[in-house]
Order: sequence, then structure tokens, then C-alpha cells
Amino acid sequence: MTESTTMNVSRRAFLQRASAMSVAGVATPWALNLAAMAEASAANAAADDYKAIVCVFLYGGNDYGNTLIPYDSGNYNAYYNLRPTLAYTRDSLTGTVLVPTVAPVDAAGFSRQYAMAPELAPLLPIFNAGKMGVMLNVGTLVQPTTKQQYTSKSVALPPKLFSHNDQQSVWQSSAPEGAASGWGGRMGDLFVAGNGNTTFTCVNVSGNAVFLSGKTAVQYQISTSGSVPFNALQTPLFGSSAASSALQTLVTQPRAHLLENEYTRVTNRSISANNILSTALAGAAQITTPFPASNNLGDQLKMVARMISSAKAIGAKRQVFFVSMGGFDTHDGLSTVHPGLLKSVADAVSAFYNSTVELGIADKVTTFTASDFGRTLTVNSDGSDHGWGSMHFMLGGAVKGQRIYGTPPAVANDGPDDVGQGRLLPSTSVDQYAATLGKWLGASDTDLLSLLPNLSNYNLSSRNLGFV
Repeated sequence: MTESTTMNVSRRAFLQRASAMSVAGVATPWALNLAAMAEASAANAAADDYKAIVCVFLYGGNDYGNTLIPYDSGNYNAYYNLRPTLAYTRDSLTGTVLVPTVAPVDAAGFSRQYAMAPELAPLLPIFNAGKMGVMLNVGTLVQPTTKQQYTSKSVALPPKLFSHNDQQSVWQSSAPEGAASGWGGRMGDLFVAGNGNTTFTCVNVSGNAVFLSGKTAVQYQISTSGSVPFNALQTPLFGSSAASSALQTLVTQPRAHLLENEYTRVTNRSISANNILSTALAGAAQITTPFPASNNLGDQLKMVARMISSAKAIGAKRQVFFVSMGGFDTHDGLSTVHPGLLKSVADAVSAFYNSTVELGIADKVTTFTASDFGRTLTVNSDGSDHGWGSMHFMLGGAVKGQRIYGTPPAVANDGPDDVGQGRLLPSTSVDQYAATLGKWLGASDTDLLSLLPNLSNYNLSSRNLGFV
């Protein structure tokens, strides 16, 4: 074995052992997943159009029962009886009733009506304009699963159901906590070669998340104010430009030691990325759409909008973004805490959609919500417990909106569509949800099977949910 080969093998071994490590700090505005760097597929690398998906992750497990509420009288009454201390009054929902182009029909063949929580009212005009859809009862699955199969444990189930950390990871990566890559990052792997600057393929504005970790695509972290600079290089160190120059040489020069050399490589890339992005953002079109004040999710999404507006300057053709908001683990205080959380989401997401309209790229950006899991429909004192399936929203100019996708679940405790306490057994899998987004980005059917390990358990006709 040659010395060069030995070094390559050693480097791969080091990267594999460090796959769960993040390299971060004042010099590195990154979350670098040091997984083995595989050769990326160049799917649609030559595409000259722009597309982006934006994941809005609601940490803690969003309460589906008070997000999308049954509105037809029979099912509203069932909802109210299951959570009388937490339920919205039916009169309070009249302003947010959804009128889809096709009424959703349940398993018994009856048409159903839904209303969004009143706090989600800013999203209603987007739904009515045909630019937002609702996905019913989507969650983590290994394969299509019936209640009988769940009860008898006759099929594979997602690992560690109802665990926050694990279900966050399964949602984002199809594997429990400790996963080395997420499906957003793996989609980034497909398109990284087609971007003029590969650094900005997967962008996280909220912190590190496995969702954006790829094998080739690197997860780039940015703050709500922009890229994080290496401060000592921004102004003369100790008043001396020579000192700054010496410091830059010190932290970026090649090293013989594997760990030191990897660190300097990332530092060098960080400095370069900061310079490129700062210049691009400074020259990007100003966004006049008002974003909500004192709303961190809104601040994150405004930065996403700014980055999208500078996509041409940074050479991006395909991008995957991640933003998030916490506080959704509402075991208690649901009726007082949850409405404020939903209002923050609606204000931020509607402003972001409006900014894409202003920028003229609404049809190039698809935003979708996700969360650890749904929650129980039954009450736990003044809250709800960990659940499974949940209701989510997809919006953007390419979304086939004013529609409710999926089969409405029965509103019941231990009914045909739940595994007890109104804990929904998902009828749509995250893999199907993700595959639909990936297909829109330009991934092939073959690519999707490699990106989403459970997708092969679904018939070809059911892998694309058709909402974009």
C-alpha cells in the first residue's frame, strides 16, 4: 500500500469515527457532519432553474387536535367530548373553516369538514388562493401498518416510538438518535455538484440538525443576522494588519496531523464562505415584506428569504433549508401556551410566503411543517401526551393547494385509526411526504429509493402524494 493510499484510508477512518461530531466555533459557522464523504449523484446538476425546500420543524410534538379541528357537527362533538377542557368552541372557528376544492372523505365515505385554529388565520388566504395544502395523519412508519398489525407486532415499527429525541431523528433521517445523515442532507448530496458553490446547498438557520447532514453536502449554519465571521480577521488584530495576516496563516495552513488538517480545512472554508455570503447578502434585493417583530421563527425565515434572494450571486440552483421553533411539548398549559405558539408560526410562515411572492420566486420555494410526533386527543390534566401521527401544512407557489390530502381519521379514543388515547396511527409515512418533495426538486425514482430507506415498502403509485 502506498503512502498516499495509507493517508486516504486513514482519513476515511478518521471521518467515519467522527461522524457524529460538529466542528464549530468563532472561526467556523458550521455544523459539519464528518461522515464518510461518498461520491454524490449529479442528478439534475445541469439544471439552470432554481428550487428550494424549507423545513419548519416544531420541536416538542405539536398538538394536532388543536391545530386542525373537525368542524362538521358530529365530529366536532366527538372532539369536544374527548377534550372538553381544551377544545375550541365551534363558534370561535367560523373564521378559519377550510373550504377545499374537493371535500375530504373518511373511510366510511362521509364528507368531512375542518377548521384551523383561530391563531392560524394568517395562513387562510394562502390556502384559499390555492397555494397551501393540508396533509392528514402523517408520521414515522417503516411500512404501511394497520392497527391489527401494530397490536400484534407483526410488522416492523419505527424504533423508540413516542421518544422525543428518537422520533425527531426518525422524522429527519429515518433512523433513531445517533443517525449520521438526514433525508434533507441526502437530497443535498444529489444536487451539490450542480451548485456553483457547494457550501450553500444545505443551510440551517436554527442550529445543528441531523436533517441537513449529508455524505457530501455539508450543513452550513448561519445566524438570523447572517454568517458568523472570524472576528479577529475582520479588523486588525491588536491594531495590526500584520498580526491578522499571521493569525490567518496560522489557522488555515495545511497540517500533517489528520485532526489538525481537517480543522484548518474547515476553518479556511468558513472564512471563504463568510466573505462570499456577506458580499452576496449586501448586494441582494431588499425585502420590504413585513416580518413579525419579536418572533425568532420569523427572523430565521427572513434570513432564508434573504439567502434565496442572493441564490444567483452564490451560485445556488438547489437548496434545502431548516428552521425551527420549540415549546410544543404541551403536557400542561396547552390551552394557554399552544395558541401563542401557533400564532408565532402562522405570522412567520405567512410573512415568508409573502416575501417569496415579492421576490417573484414563490413557485420555486416549497415550505412544509414537521414535528416529533402528534399528541393524544385525550387530555392529561390541562395538556396532552406524546402521540404519533399529526397534521401538517405545505405551502408555496408550486403546491396544489386548497386541498386536504389523505384520509380523515376517526375522532375517537382507541378508534380504528388510533392506538389509544386518540394517538393516531399514521396513514401516510414521512418517506412518502419526503419523496414527494424530493421528486419536485428533481430526484429520480431510483435516487429516492436510496435516499429514503423505507420507501421501497410502498407501491410506486403511492410514493408521490401529489401535493406539488
